[in-house]
Amino acid sequence: MPQQQNPYAQPPAGYGYPAAAPHGAPTMPSAGPAGYGVGPGGPDGTGGTGGGKGLPAWLWAVGGAVVASAVWAGVLFATGGLGGLGGEPSPDLRGYRYQSDLCRSTSWTPFEDARFKMEDSSTSDSAGENPESSGHEDPALDSMWCNADLVPEDAGSDDYSSTLVYSKAFLHKKTDPAPEFAAQYRSYEQERSSTHYKVEPVRGIGDEAYLVTREETTDSKGSYVVLGVRDGWLTYETTWSSYSSSDNTDRPDSAEVADMLRTSAKQTLAKLKG
Repeated sequence: MPQQQNPYAQPPAGYGYPAAAPHGAPTMPSAGPAGYGVGPGGPDGTGGTGGGKGLPAWLWAVGGAVVASAVWAGVLFATGGLGGLGGEPSPDLRGYRYQSDLCRSTSWTPFEDARFKMEDSSTSDSAGENPESSGHEDPALDSMWCNADLVPEDAGSDDYSSTLVYSKAFLHKKTDPAPEFAAQYRSYEQERSSTHYKVEPVRGIGDEAYLVTREETTDSKGSYVVLGVRDGWLTYETTWSSYSSSDNTDRPDSAEVADMLRTSAKQTLAKLKG
C-alpha cells in the first residue's frame, strides 16, 4: 500500500510551486525558490534569497480562501442577496400597515371642499353601505378597497348625477411592484377605442405616480380620472368617475378632479402609516 502524503508538508526543495487558490480568489504572490521569499527570486525582487523563510503553501491556500469568502460576502450584501430569509428580498413597506376599513382612512376633505357629500344609502339605488370597504390580509399580499357614491350638495331633484370614487391599496410582501408599475398606466395610451386617455407622471407623491385622464369633448357631461401611486412596496390607486345629465358648469373639470385626487392621496397615505 503506497504511503499517504502529508497534506501539510511543503513542496520539495527547488520546485517552488504555489498552492492552488480557490476558483475566483485573488491571485496570491508566487513563492520563491525552495520556500524562500515571496517575490520573483526573493523578497527584494533582485533575485536574492532574502533573509527569512516564506509561508508554507497550505497557509497561502487558507489566506486565499478567506479573501475569496470576504469578497463573495461583499457581493451578496451589495446586491441584496442576504436581504431576507431563504434569499428572498425584504419587503419595503415604508411603515404602511394593513387596515380593515380603507374608507375610514381615506381623506374625503378635498371632495367636501368641492361641495360633494356622501349619497344617502337609504335613498340610493344601490344596496349596501355608503361608503363601503373590504379587505384581506395574506402572507403574500394585503388588499384594501373602498367604494363611495358622491352627490353634489346643490343637486336638484331632476338632476341625475352619478359620481363614484373608488380606491384600492396593496401591500406587496413577496414581489417588488416597481418593475411593472409604470406599464400598468402607460397601457391606457394604447387604448384602441374611440376614447382617448392622457397619461402623465405626478411628482411629490411616493416614489412614482401617474395620472390618467380621459380626454373630454365639448359635449362631455362627465369625467374619468385615475391616480396611481407607488411608495416602496405599497401601491395605491384612486379613481373618479362621474356623469351628470345637467349642463351645470359648476361641476369640476378633469384638472380640478386631479387636484382633489392628489390631495386626498397624500392625506390618505399618511393615515395608512398611522
